[in-house]
Amino acid sequence: MLPRRHLLVSSLAAPAIAQPRAARPLRFIPNNDLVTTDPHLTPAYVTRNHAQMVFDTLYGLDDRFIAHPQMLAGDSVSPNGLEWRLTLRAGLRFHDGEPVRARDCVASIRRWARRDSFGEALMAATAELSALDDQVLRFRLQRRFPRLRDALGKAASIMPAILPERLAETDPTRPIPEIIGSGPYRFLRAEHIPGARATYERFEAYVPRADGPAERTAGPKHALLPRVEWTIIRDPVTASTALARGEQDWWEFAAQDQLAWLSRQPGIRTTILDDTGMVSMAQPNHLHPPFDNPGFRGALLRALDQQPFARALAGDDSALYRLPLGVFAPGSPLASARGLEPLTGPRDPGPAREALRTAGHLGRSVVILSPGDFVTGPMVGQILASQLREIGLVPDLQVMDQASLLRRRTSRAAPDQGGWNLFTTAWSGMDWLNPASHLPLRGIGTAYPGWAISPEREALRDAWFAADTPAREAEVAGALQEQAMRDVPFLPLCGYAQASAHRAGLAGMRRGFPVFWGLDWQL
Repeated sequence: MLPRRHLLVSSLAAPAIAQPRAARPLRFIPNNDLVTTDPHLTPAYVTRNHAQMVFDTLYGLDDRFIAHPQMLAGDSVSPNGLEWRLTLRAGLRFHDGEPVRARDCVASIRRWARRDSFGEALMAATAELSALDDQVLRFRLQRRFPRLRDALGKAASIMPAILPERLAETDPTRPIPEIIGSGPYRFLRAEHIPGARATYERFEAYVPRADGPAERTAGPKHALLPRVEWTIIRDPVTASTALARGEQDWWEFAAQDQLAWLSRQPGIRTTILDDTGMVSMAQPNHLHPPFDNPGFRGALLRALDQQPFARALAGDDSALYRLPLGVFAPGSPLASARGLEPLTGPRDPGPAREALRTAGHLGRSVVILSPGDFVTGPMVGQILASQLREIGLVPDLQVMDQASLLRRRTSRAAPDQGGWNLFTTAWSGMDWLNPASHLPLRGIGTAYPGWAISPEREALRDAWFAADTPAREAEVAGALQEQAMRDVPFLPLCGYAQASAHRAGLAGMRRGFPVFWGLDWQL
């Protein structure tokens, strides 16, 4: 029997209409609205998920995050490791019918690298990137870069999508004028209604690779479904009811307060696809008081209680949250307890309150931005506001849609003039696996809003890239975490697992974030 709120929604919804299996589209509820369709322009996951359908990458990652050739037939590396030659597979075409050429890849890599931290590191090690002919591109390096495959197969945001050269020459700060990729699905721009719907259809000329592990973004990408429709449903009760009634097929992030009800519905399955989990954080503005003071940020760590954030995001099931959260995804190879004493020791709001008093900031108003597109966004903001109020600040919590938050957080203005003091956000643990893709950990002042600067963290990041053994990587990562606990570039709030919900007849899901190749309806 449906709960009262579900009954109300159900009475207003049209009944699902049965369709032949071959003609039935996949109806998907994404976590956020698809605001940006350019794969290089934003780290938003909804854009990454869209881009993985429409575009392809030179390498793909398996379940162990090992890179395998994807658009490539293969690669070769010189004995000294300073020259790489990458050879494209035959038969690759863009959605406009043009063949994929090496010069398209060169232009795309250059554009991507101007937007991405991992790409920036790759190009800093590169003396020359060129197309030798239509099939072969060459990297001549000025120093060894063993993680070249990892960079060009990056599946976290921002992905190194391959575009036609004419589009890849677009200024990387401006959106490309057309969405033309070479991936297994075409984006139907004419059917895109921002805030409501995005639609994709199978690219019939796509040539999947014939081998490789069919895991995450690696191996064959068979587009078995002729059409995929994304529908924005912001209300969690409406979304769960639509899923239960067969009006929708897959809800990317099922709301925590709907999981118990969904698990009791016939024909519904809930599962955790992303084994790296999610990580929640608050980003302080390093330009304006009181968070411009590293001593106060350090004292704030000792006042921070991660447990309430975990319970808000994962409920009462302790198996779904992962604490403590440092600077790497809990349970990942580089995660450790080094330097986490401010977070794991006895909670003490006193030093933070005294630091505020000494600086004359006790009772100061601070602007907190939180996303309101999904139910947990305001909850995280409210808990953060409560903990800041406890140390003597006056929180001004401003809840807004994700697109507005992304625009607002780029402002360097004073908080009382349209700027901000803190914003809350969440990342896939995939982005926090190592220093290469971890934007909030950067210390160059321009990598991420908040504008944190730390030459020490940057030097340790460079040392991690130079590490030649897993043991050395772990050692440097531990030192980097210790430095981050001194600098406090951001406030780690908690790690947690996020469940997805889907119709039981949907088969072929891969681990990680939503991908749409390999999916089909069971008979």
